[in-house]
Formats: sequence, C-alpha cells, structure tokens
Amino acid sequence: MRAWQIATFASEPRSALRLAEVADPEPGPGELLLRVRAVSLNYRDLLMAQGRYNPRQPLPLVPCSDAVAEVIATGAGVSGFAAGDRVCPLFAPRWLAGEPERERVRTTLGGPLDGTLRERMTIAAESVVRPPAHLDDVEAATLPCTALTAWSALVVHGRVRAGETVLVLGTGGVALNALQIARMHGARVIVTSSSDEKIERARALGAEAGVNYRRETAWGKRVRELVPEGVDHVVELGGAGTLAESLRAVRIGGTIHLIGVLAAGEAPLSIVPVFMQHVRIQGIFVGHKESFEAMNRAFAASGVRPVVDRTVGFDDAPVAFEALAAGPFGKVTIRT
Repeated sequence: MRAWQIATFASEPRSALRLAEVADPEPGPGELLLRVRAVSLNYRDLLMAQGRYNPRQPLPLVPCSDAVAEVIATGAGVSGFAAGDRVCPLFAPRWLAGEPERERVRTTLGGPLDGTLRERMTIAAESVVRPPAHLDDVEAATLPCTALTAWSALVVHGRVRAGETVLVLGTGGVALNALQIARMHGARVIVTSSSDEKIERARALGAEAGVNYRRETAWGKRVRELVPEGVDHVVELGGAGTLAESLRAVRIGGTIHLIGVLAAGEAPLSIVPVFMQHVRIQGIFVGHKESFEAMNRAFAASGVRPVVDRTVGFDDAPVAFEALAAGPFGKVTIRT
C-alpha cells in the first residue's frame, strides 16, 4: 500500500514529505483493519513536518491524526463491527474516558505513532467512534481533533450556556467549530480575523460581530467596546502572541481556553489580570472517546456540518499542507 511519510524535517512540505510503498497491515487480536477514506489536516501536522513540534521525533513518520475510514476486516475477539462500517480513529487511542493521565495521552496518532495519511491502517477496536451519518467523508474526517477540541473547551470545561458571549480567535478549523458549537448552545459569538471577507463568512455562520485585528491591533479593547462587561469565554488559538489581548477582552471570572500557538512571536504579558480578575486559563488537549461520542450525538441532532475549505487527492498531499500554511477558512482535507 501507499503511505505519505515525513522523511526529513523541512520548512517546505514538498521537501519534508515523500510517498512510499509500505507493507499492508494485518489486524491483530482486538484490532480493526481500516481503509482510510479521507484525512483532515491540523496545524500540528504542519509543525510536525517542519520539526517544530517535536524535533526529536523519530523518522520516517506517517503524519496526520484525523480521518474517517471504512472497516475492511476485524481481528480475533472483535465484536460490534463489520466490514463496511464507517469509523473515526481517536487522536489519543488509549484515552477512552476520565482525566488525561500521562499513560493515556503520551501515544497519539501522527506523532509519536504513525498517523492516518496512508491507504490502510490498523487500530484497536475500542479506539474508534462512529461519525454522524449526515456528514460526508471529508466532513467526518475533521472531527477527531478539531471539532472535539472546540467541544472540550466550550462544553466539557466551559459549560457554555445560552446568552453567554464567546470570543473566537481566527477562522480556521477549531475556530469555526467553536463558533458552531457556541451557537448550538445559544451563545453569542464574536470572531477575530485579518480578513473582512472571512469575517463576513463567519457572520453567515452565525457570528454576531467580527474584529479585524490588522486594523484594530488593540483588538481586546475593541471587543470590550462591543461587550462592555467582557466576554464569558475566549477560544484562544494564538498563544503567547495574543494572550494579553485575550485577557483584556475576557470578563471578571471568565475563562480563556488555551488551545493553539498560531500567533508569531511573543508579547509582553502581565499575569496580574489573571488573579485580579479571577480569570480561569484552561489548557485544552483535544478530548477522550466519551466526549467524542457525546459531541457526535449533538452534531447529529443539530445537523451541524463542519466547514471544509479545500479537498485534494491523495497524490497531492503536499498541496494540502501548503494550503494549511496559507490560512484556510475552515479545514483542509485529503480524499484517499
């Protein structure tokens, strides 16, 4: 079978990736053999290829963690699955429920374990979930990390409620899933973006307002003009480069859900507002199987569809990585 591999770390995806012929996998006891039907990229995958996520990661490595796949065969002792079933593998295959203990989360797909950007793979039967039936393959492939991270932030940890206000940074995959999940729960949403056109597209998805952070460099202050008391939740995807403005935007007693590191560089940061305003900063590490299943039930009931910016063929995987680096509106996916 064919598999894409990170052969060497490089700033350009075309230099990092190679298409290789590898042995066909066989399911062991308790495992499923899957034919991968679609793969979705995360910013983590780009960082991994560039050597910025884990420079000590052994190579070659099959990248990517998000996919939807079809069951081809089952190993000994597997019940409840049959050939033709559609499933999504878990980002952290051992994290089925409970707290994210080291043993449960230290092995994840796309690094350190081989990931999903291949034609076939095996995985423990307990480490997959069934995606909502109304989603097509490329939509379903976006769920394991992107959607579940947004769900974990706002629903599991944030317990978002109707009438609250959520500030979402950017218009990438996690950001737009957060927008949709917040609206699903009756919350108001404000987005930030460097593009007026993307802000308008976010408004079409239900955002109440948008702030262009290129024009409004002190965008936290602008958010406080829109919501004088401050927002209840910030879906923080920039990291050190945006955290100071997020602290300016959040209300006393509000929550900043710390997820990404998309903003370049670092800005001076005073932690005084954290304790003076009783702000909760919650790190988010995707989520476990039980949350994934709960999220899928909510998506199925509401009919929400993840936003896909672009889909390319399996042979064009480097093009997908380049599209991700360019800043898509929603997800970049690969059909296998």
